[in-house]
Amino acid sequence: MKIRNFIVLFLCCISFSYAQESEISNELTFEEYIAYVKKFHPLVKQAELTISEAQAKLMKARGAFDPKIKASYSEKQYDDKQYYGFTNGSFTVPTWFGIELKAAFDNNEGIYINPQNTLPNDGLTSVGITVPIGQNLWINDRMAELKQAKLYQNVAKAEQQILVTNVLYEASISYLSWKQSFEEVKLYENFLKNAQIRHKGIIKSIELGDKPSIDSVEVGITLNSRKLSLEKANLKLNKARLQLSNFIWTENNVPLEISENLYPQTSLKLVLPNLLQLDNLAEISAEEHPKLSALENKISIFKVDKNLRVNQILPKIEASYNYLSEPSAFDNYRFEDYKVGVNLSFPLFLRKERAELKLAKIQIQDAEFGYSFEKLNLENKIEAQKREITSYQKQVELNSKLVENYSKMLQGEERLFQVGESSVFLINSRENSLVKSQLDTISLENSYLAAYLNLYKTLGKPE
Repeated sequence: MKIRNFIVLFLCCISFSYAQESEISNELTFEEYIAYVKKFHPLVKQAELTISEAQAKLMKARGAFDPKIKASYSEKQYDDKQYYGFTNGSFTVPTWFGIELKAAFDNNEGIYINPQNTLPNDGLTSVGITVPIGQNLWINDRMAELKQAKLYQNVAKAEQQILVTNVLYEASISYLSWKQSFEEVKLYENFLKNAQIRHKGIIKSIELGDKPSIDSVEVGITLNSRKLSLEKANLKLNKARLQLSNFIWTENNVPLEISENLYPQTSLKLVLPNLLQLDNLAEISAEEHPKLSALENKISIFKVDKNLRVNQILPKIEASYNYLSEPSAFDNYRFEDYKVGVNLSFPLFLRKERAELKLAKIQIQDAEFGYSFEKLNLENKIEAQKREITSYQKQVELNSKLVENYSKMLQGEERLFQVGESSVFLINSRENSLVKSQLDTISLENSYLAAYLNLYKTLGKPE
């Protein structure tokens, strides 16, 4: 007998363990779900292209400082005569402060070339430098473009964070909708079972003559009402499940569909603040917000443009010096062999330049006004959402007490019914109040969790 009891107990333990493993395997936790979204969702991958685009723009800006090799050859032959033959090659190195270094080789020959183009038989080499004086010395187009491209890296990172946060927020809201619909279905299933048991009991009591036949109509209405509510809840759950499936993808961009066997995490209220890194509301602020960071860097980009416009008001003067030598005598320096030049240009009224500078200043002021407004808006929004979370937390606690009291009222009414001092109508009334309060609990918990997600979205930090 003892051996038999041991075997039964052993089999029960195995069955219980298997059931637990089955439940764990069928639970799609919020953390697992969000990990899938972060890793495989197409919109998250699309947001990462913002970083790649910024890196490409930075590479393009750096390209303005790439050394350049140029070569050209032209020749004219007519009536058995070589009119000219020009061979030119150069190597140019742009530097940061608008200065250019240049090495060149020229070889010109022919009977009709311009005397100033006449060169030694072996050609002529030159090494020189071109220096802007005034405009384009401290800042020029390529310097400004590179500075702006570096700043745009920070803008792109901030925008990528905001885009990813929005995707994760929408995915999280869908998870909450799925969780709420699932819990409502389970609630209606439980009350449908109660209605079915009560319906059978009343019918049996009517058959025995203990209850009036009108009670069968009352319990029948309740039973059908519970079936209708369950059907509506199942429809809502199916829609929520399909909505949730929009965010589940594989590595190869293949969408997945949430199985009916999966169910959401039941203890989400206890872990969500920690998962979102929002467990300490007092320390949360708008500082280092991605949107503010993006606006700050945009202001810096506009300031670089303004500095460029200021520089363009200066006269444009370029001075160049080139040392000349034959290839065979390049190391024998002769100071008197050189070519120099000075170029000067300056618009008299500077209307275009002054207008562009004014527009650049207006652009900065506009961005600074936008930054001030956005900062205040975010601070107030974050504070409002903190208070919303605190309020929903209190509402959940108060409603839980209501559920407990309504449950006690229903139990008391059922005991009175058993001794013939109550009616089916009163039991249904008490039960309806309990159903409503439990639905309110589910809704309030969902709103409480959604308030955390709203704060998460406002902060714009997907990490």
